[in-house]
Amino acid sequence: MAKTGIPPQEQTEAEPVPRISTRLFLRRHALTTGTIGIAIVMWTIFVVAAPDVFLNSRIYSSFGISTPLWGMMALALTFVVITREMDLSFVSVMALGMVGFVRVHEYTGSVPLAIVACLLVGGVCGLFNGFLVAILGIPSLVITLGTMFFFRGIELALLDGTGVPLTDDDFSGLRDILNGQTAGIPNEFVWMVVIAVVLWVVLNRTRFGAHLFVVGDNADSARLMGVRVVRVKMTAFCTLGVVAAFSGLVASMQSSYLWPTLGDGSLLLPIAAVFLGGTSVFGGIGTVFGTFLGALMVGSIQAGVISAGIDGFYTQLFFGLVIIVSLVMQTLISHRMRR
Repeated sequence: MAKTGIPPQEQTEAEPVPRISTRLFLRRHALTTGTIGIAIVMWTIFVVAAPDVFLNSRIYSSFGISTPLWGMMALALTFVVITREMDLSFVSVMALGMVGFVRVHEYTGSVPLAIVACLLVGGVCGLFNGFLVAILGIPSLVITLGTMFFFRGIELALLDGTGVPLTDDDFSGLRDILNGQTAGIPNEFVWMVVIAVVLWVVLNRTRFGAHLFVVGDNADSARLMGVRVVRVKMTAFCTLGVVAAFSGLVASMQSSYLWPTLGDGSLLLPIAAVFLGGTSVFGGIGTVFGTFLGALMVGSIQAGVISAGIDGFYTQLFFGLVIIVSLVMQTLISHRMRR
């Protein structure tokens, strides 16, 4: 070997760092890339079909008010689905958390304590689901169907089936924080972005986030690696419970009324956003960013269909079509990645 006069260590340090090719990057982020592609195609169709609507900022302001009410729960549901579990009870947790809010406010007159009670109720509901799934080993799809009715029954019993006005002057400051505007952006959307950023950091920059993927990929292997599977799953369910209670608080303050049916009709939208965003039903795969995009797409479908001059009853047809096409594309991409 020829001598260069440069110590071996310095020769190694002088070597160029290999760059990740565009093709390799796309392979690593195939599902997210596919979700972005679907979103671009869908919004392009809407803009062409109804330019007066989708080139107007008011439609996006409307999305920013309505979509976060269930979109925040979709972001937290991503954690649960990554662990290869499902939760169907979060819509009932929205309402039950608000029962804790109004009852504590009635007894104490303190809004901060009422907020803590709301989030605490949501967390306890999530832990209860986690206990049934992670410790007792009951299939999550079945048991959370039961707790959905159970939590709703408790809420209706405590409210005697009647609603509660939230017009007290004590709530004006809270309403401004939750439902006001920041630089012209609805605060509901700002809160959704904040939750998305926090959950993204947790999922991608913490040990807990890494454990979520390991548990979802193979729980038995995760146990052999020393991962506390029970704790990971219970924390995922608890996180969803807290976010669901917060979503109920935002929705109730928006309408200034606690409806006994709060959350009804919002079950399928977060689930659709999670799967549309690239989270695998088989666990171990998922992104918060993908779910965020999925929520925006789901939230815009109905407005896009109606604005295009198509009868409203076609909404579910297009809604289902987008989801089916998205899942088929994600499956094909996943199979191609394994080759």
